Amino acid sequence: MSDIHPDVQAALDAARDLRHRIADLRERINGIRARRPSPSGAIVPEVDAMGRLTGLYLAPGTTSRFGNNELIAEIMAAIQESTADAGRQYKVLMDTDPWPEPAAAQPVTSESS
Repeated sequence: MSDIHPDVQAALDAARDLRHRIADLRERINGIRARRPSPSGAIVPEVDAMGRLTGLYLAPGTTSRFGNNELIAEIMAAIQESTADAGRQYKVLMDTDPWPEPAAAQPVTSESS
């Protein structure tokens, strides 16, 4: 027989479950990527859930097709749209309860002697 009190064991089990849930949520957040094209479709950035630019694709000939200001506008529009999309994905993930409480969960009560 174990020397650990049942309440302590329950707390340890709950802490382990919480660590696994947090790790799963972090993995899901780290997996968020948004790739929204620029208005012309020639530029596609990749943005993560934290709004960091992780990649940038420029179609062949893009830099010669646009002037400096136009190129900046295309890149910025695509990054802004991708950032907004990544933010929406993050919000959906965080607003959803990925681990609903079991229906059979009963509150713990103490009995008097």
